[in-house]
Amino acid sequence: MFAIIDWIRNIPVHMDYKGQQFAEKVFNGILILFGICGFCWGYYKQQFHLTVLILLAGFLLSCIIVLPPWPFYRRDPLQWQKPRDTAEKSEAKKDARKKPKAN
Repeated sequence: MFAIIDWIRNIPVHMDYKGQQFAEKVFNGILILFGICGFCWGYYKQQFHLTVLILLAGFLLSCIIVLPPWPFYRRDPLQWQKPRDTAEKSEAKKDARKKPKAN
């Protein structure tokens, strides 16, 4: 039981910024494509419910593709800077106080 809980906790649940941008483009593209196809098919058949069903199918497909944090959404992770020591911080503050401001 604990192995399953640990496995669930180790699932990555994040995307990087480029992955979020790509996911938004995919989501919008799928909705637009299915919306146009649904409108055309519904107009051809003269049934509005077909338009709604096709658009709903596109929404569900895009949710399956976009909502889980698939590995291809995590290709460009952020590179964080290493934290400075407290001694370096205090020296940086002293140096900033000593330097005259240029006007």
